[in-house]
Amino acid sequence: MSGKRYDAVVVGAGPNGLSAGIELARRGLSVCVLEAKSDIGGGARTLELTAPGFWSDVCSAIHPVGVVSPFFKTLPLEKWGVEWVYPEVALAHPFDDGDAALLLKSLEATGATLGGDARAYEKLMRPFVARADDFFEETLQPVRIPSHPFFMLRFALTGLRSCKGLAFGKFKGRKARALFAGCCAHSVLPLEKKGTASFGMVLALAAHAINWPCVRGGSIKIIEALAECLKSHGGEIRLNHPVRSMRDLPESRAVLFDLTPRQVVEIAGGELPDGYRKRLSKFRYGPGVFKIDWALDGPIPWKAEGCRRAATVHLGPTIEEIAEAEAAVWKGIHPERPFVLIAQQSLFDETRAPAGKQTGWAYCHVPHGSDVDMTERIEAQIERFAPGFRDLIIARHTINSVQLEQHNPNMIGGDIGGGANDLRQFLARPIPRYDPYSTPNRRLYLCSSSTPPGGGVHGMCGHWAAKSALRRVFGVKD
Repeated sequence: MSGKRYDAVVVGAGPNGLSAGIELARRGLSVCVLEAKSDIGGGARTLELTAPGFWSDVCSAIHPVGVVSPFFKTLPLEKWGVEWVYPEVALAHPFDDGDAALLLKSLEATGATLGGDARAYEKLMRPFVARADDFFEETLQPVRIPSHPFFMLRFALTGLRSCKGLAFGKFKGRKARALFAGCCAHSVLPLEKKGTASFGMVLALAAHAINWPCVRGGSIKIIEALAECLKSHGGEIRLNHPVRSMRDLPESRAVLFDLTPRQVVEIAGGELPDGYRKRLSKFRYGPGVFKIDWALDGPIPWKAEGCRRAATVHLGPTIEEIAEAEAAVWKGIHPERPFVLIAQQSLFDETRAPAGKQTGWAYCHVPHGSDVDMTERIEAQIERFAPGFRDLIIARHTINSVQLEQHNPNMIGGDIGGGANDLRQFLARPIPRYDPYSTPNRRLYLCSSSTPPGGGVHGMCGHWAAKSALRRVFGVKD
């Protein structure tokens, strides 16, 4: 492709692609970000999906890791319109009897909702809460010798366990076990798998460190701020520019792909050694999701009062029920009682819905590439804990895993996390390599959530990939 020459080209204008572009541009390099669609955002977009005036986050909605992201902390995102909105309760986990366990910023207040496991929960979390900044600096980077080795060894001995192993080993009651299992289920893995405990630990610690916020006006506000930040450093964004082969790229010294390994192989396979390309082709994708957005005539009528104060609600009253649902998904089965993740941003952000109305956002895990409609099963789960919910529905919008991939080709088979999170692939994604962002071709880099530290709107994958390119191509050292 002829035209202007750049120092670096980034393919994909999701959170990681934009973050990579910013890291490069603020070092004085000329950068162009190419986006196949007519708008930017990747997994962080906000649209009127259900009815006029009801603004729904298309994919990501709640940002516990975004607000603690070391990279985002270096950017004046507030200058360009990012306003974090903090709920009173980070997470509510209701039970059939009308009670709920609550994840709050205070360890003591959280423990007070866990019955006899209050002391055990506080003992598990307190060492990491006390050093939250060190913890997130270490975990939101590729696997390497840590700066705080003994501290992180303590976390590894806990986090590398299975969710069920840790929950049954540490807690005696159903409340703490279910609350922890719901956090671990964000791994989209069977809860018997080693390493699933780490997901629960990271999310719970984010709540205690800072809370689980959403963004006023929707997740798209993060993307708009990143785009403005990139432009302020001289970076460019080209829309409606699909990249199907290397011929579709402007001339540049470095190319960073905010794409999954399958797409990188399709586009640039001819410029990669056979061995590396074959290993990249074996990268595994995880289960998909089925998502629903609702326009509601009022707030969800939860039986548990604590759910009405939370931006996020997990539905699965016991660790056994959650584990059964997640295991079924990995076997290709659609669970009758799925584990459901709900966000109710409009309770805390009045811009999301007309006066007196509310939005609802929810998804459950389903087998990879599923086109099964899970609407009835998800709404039955909500009705179970919030009788009368269905009476409030004004309109709904659904999207299955096949449609999700059509909307965002990075979500292969509906996988929203950039690849399966099993222990081997989570520790060495996309393949085992000291620098996971670089390829044997010094010009080409991977910067998507298929690289460490994985899924979420935090920009760290793009940040680390850009740092790799800065060292190897441009000779810039920290």
